[in-house]
Amino acid sequence: MNTTIRALTGATALCAIAGIAAAQDNVTLTVATVNNGDMIRMQELTGEFTAANPTISVEWVTLEENILRERVTTDIATQGGQYDVLTIGTYEVPIWAKQNWLVPLDDMPADYDADDLLPAVREALSVDGTLYAAPFYGESAMVMYRTDLAEAAGVTIPESPTWTDIKAAAEAMTDKANEVYGICLRGKPGWGENMGFITAMANSYGARWFDMDWKPQFDSEEWKATMTDYLTMMTEYGPPGASSNGFNENLSLFQQGKCAIWIDATVAAGFVTDPDTSTVADSVGFAQFPNREGVDNHGNWLWAWSLAVPASSKSPDAAKTFIAWATGKGYTSLIAEKQGWRAAPPGTRTSLYENAEYQEAAPFAAMTLTSMNAANTAKSSVQDIPYTGGQFVAIPEFQGIGTSVGQQFSAALAGQMSADDALASAQSNVTREMTRAGYIK
Repeated sequence: MNTTIRALTGATALCAIAGIAAAQDNVTLTVATVNNGDMIRMQELTGEFTAANPTISVEWVTLEENILRERVTTDIATQGGQYDVLTIGTYEVPIWAKQNWLVPLDDMPADYDADDLLPAVREALSVDGTLYAAPFYGESAMVMYRTDLAEAAGVTIPESPTWTDIKAAAEAMTDKANEVYGICLRGKPGWGENMGFITAMANSYGARWFDMDWKPQFDSEEWKATMTDYLTMMTEYGPPGASSNGFNENLSLFQQGKCAIWIDATVAAGFVTDPDTSTVADSVGFAQFPNREGVDNHGNWLWAWSLAVPASSKSPDAAKTFIAWATGKGYTSLIAEKQGWRAAPPGTRTSLYENAEYQEAAPFAAMTLTSMNAANTAKSSVQDIPYTGGQFVAIPEFQGIGTSVGQQFSAALAGQMSADDALASAQSNVTREMTRAGYIK
C-alpha cells in the first residue's frame, strides 16, 4: 500500500466510513463471530471502532466454529434478530442471499473500494453481481511443514507435491518417542471441519460427491483411495486423539513443535510464523495442496470468513458501518501499525499482495495467492458434477449430510469402524437424504 492508504489508520480511517450510521444514535450491535485468531484480533481492536463511532457500541458472541454455524443458521432461518452482524462463509452467502435473508452491501462508502477485493472472493460473496457479505479474511489450503525436520530426515517437499511425496515425508519425519508426529490433519466431525479437508483431499484424488444424476459416489475407487490414505497417514504418523482435532487444535500442535506437516487453511501461515506464539516460527516451509499422481487438481479449497447483515437486524446501517471498518483498507493498515504486516488479514484484497512491505514480512504471501488463484469452485472435481463449491457442495442440504458423513469418517479415524464401513454408511445415508430432498428421482 502507498503512504496515502497507510495514513488511513485509527480514527482517520474510521471517520472515513462513519457516515452510514450517522443518523442512528446509541446503537448496540451484537456481532457473532468464530474463535479464530484473526477474529480475536478484531475483537481486541473494538475500541478503535467505538472511539470513532461513539454512538455505536459492540457486544461480541465468540463461538467455536460448529456452534457458531448452528446458532447463526437457526437465528437467520427463524428471523430471530439475535445478531446484527454475522460471521459466515462462502457456503452460506449465496444460499442465504437468494432467500432474502441478507442485506445487500451495494451502498458501501466509495473509499471502501470493493473493486480491490480479490475477484474469486468477491464473486463467491455476490449474487447477480451484488455483494452480500464483505470478506474479513480469505483462504485456500496449502502444506505447512518443518524445514528443519525435513532436512534432518533427508526429505524434500517440492512446491507442488503429490500425496506420495507427503506420505513419504510424514513417515520420515515421525518421531513419536519425542512427541513429534509426521502429519496433522483435521479429524473433528463437521461439514466445515473434517469434511472441509477430506472433501478437498477427495477432489485432489479425482473423486466427487455426486454424479450428474445427484447419486452419491462414496462407493467409487477414488473415495476409497482417499479414505485409505487419510486413515493410514493419521493412524501411523498422526497425533493421538486426532478424531477430536480441528483447525485450532492442529494449529496449537504445530506451534508447539509437535507436527512435522500440517495441511490446512492458508490463513494459518501468519500464526505458525509468529515468533510470539510459535516455537517453530523460523523453520516453516510452504507448498501447494497435494494432488494424486495423474490428477490435475489441488483440492480447489476456497473460503472466506465474511461479515454480513441479517435482514432481521434492527440496526442495518450501523452494522454496515462496522463491516466497512472491519473489512476495509484502513483496518489492514491499523493491524500493520499495531502488530506488523505479517498479521494483516490475508486473502481478501489485491492491494495487500502488491504491497512490498507485506511481501517482505509474510514469506507465505506468494504461496497463499498461488493457492487462491488456483482454486476453481465452479468445477471442484475433474469429473463432471452438478454442483459448485470447492471443499463443500453448495446446496442447502450439505450442512446436514456433510456433518453426518463427517461423523462416520471421524468414527473410522477413532478406530470404531473400517474405511469400507464408513464409506458404505455414507453412501447409504446420503442416498436416502438426497432422495428425500427430491434430488434423486
